[in-house]
Amino acid sequence: MFNTGKFAGKTAIISGASRGIGKAIALKLAKDGANIVIAAKTATAHPKLPGTIYTAAEEIEKAGGKSLPCIVDVRDEASVQTAVEEAVKKFGGIDILINNASAISLTGTLDTPMKRYDLMNQVNARGTFLMSQKCIPYLKQSKNPHILNISPPLVMETHWFANHVAYTMAKYGMSMCVLGMHEELRPDGIAVNALWPRTAIWTAAMEMLSGDKEEGAKGCRTPDIMADAAYALLSRNSREFTGNFVIDDEILRDEGVTDFDKYAIDPNVPLMPDFFLPGVQYGEALGRGDEKRSKSRKALKMNDMLEGIKKIINSELVGRIGAVYEFAFKGEPDKTFYIDLKNGSGSVGMGKAAESDVQFELKTEDFIPMFTGKLSPTQAFMSGKLKIQGNMGKAIQLEGIFKKLNKAKL
Repeated sequence: MFNTGKFAGKTAIISGASRGIGKAIALKLAKDGANIVIAAKTATAHPKLPGTIYTAAEEIEKAGGKSLPCIVDVRDEASVQTAVEEAVKKFGGIDILINNASAISLTGTLDTPMKRYDLMNQVNARGTFLMSQKCIPYLKQSKNPHILNISPPLVMETHWFANHVAYTMAKYGMSMCVLGMHEELRPDGIAVNALWPRTAIWTAAMEMLSGDKEEGAKGCRTPDIMADAAYALLSRNSREFTGNFVIDDEILRDEGVTDFDKYAIDPNVPLMPDFFLPGVQYGEALGRGDEKRSKSRKALKMNDMLEGIKKIINSELVGRIGAVYEFAFKGEPDKTFYIDLKNGSGSVGMGKAAESDVQFELKTEDFIPMFTGKLSPTQAFMSGKLKIQGNMGKAIQLEGIFKKLNKAKL
């Protein structure tokens, strides 16, 4: 998707644009010479997430655009109002609003503190509504005004709610803004659309979750596909293209894009689907058509797994990890086992642990690929194959244990 220059001099406000998908879209528009308002909270560097509104502004300027970094908390009305007024004062108006800022917690009802519930709904649903409300008066004055929400299609299927109902409600709130606002604002010529990725997108936040780019990024695409898709969508006539729930690779195919391997972190690995895709079951894998798929290894017996794990356990690992992990296999209670990396020199055993820091639940056929290195725990979790309860920090550390197993070729 090549830049055409059509966004030269246009002004876009992008929430959460200091990194990830938001920044990728900002840089894509900046190459045309667009004015980018970076509306995000990150004014100082995060210890684990690179990028601030100021470093993003530098990159935008280098790409050929003009920037206005604004410290914005999308939950705070005064903060949003100030950013909008500063944008109009500096650039003369607003042509595009991209509601990208989002909060996520993939937890069930009992494991979602109300503080986290409130955060997700305030950032996702309320923040999108608030940003839109403050920008609409200025968007009405634009020749081709667009509101673009980075949110999913409204697929009312049980499996998209059951595992994380609070997050789904909050994310769908953004999409409901599209459903209502596109018709409300049709007389004003303001397009309101949603854009969602077909696959997991590899960002700094994903890397922090996995702790291992080499393993965690497999099966993901880069944010560039979302940036190209947003560029294509925002290029459409706002009076004709509105109220759509767009999937990134679908709109790019409409634009004539045929090479999607260029967006993949590793073109040889099957893609990991994102959530909320129509017709896709929770945890379903996506193929690539004519690409080569790795052959499945033979299923391993439970005792082979336990023996393999025992070989890598030592006091050094116990001192570093300090956690007890319990694995429960769906429909097979007799196969529950634990890995104790907290007491003594560590141990492995069948049955439930006396006390566990993290509890995992998955199918036996999904554990085999994790054990053999074909599927990382992060991928399994993000695709819904692995359910986690307990200490998430300790859960993330499990990634390294499985990597050790794979290197040992057990």
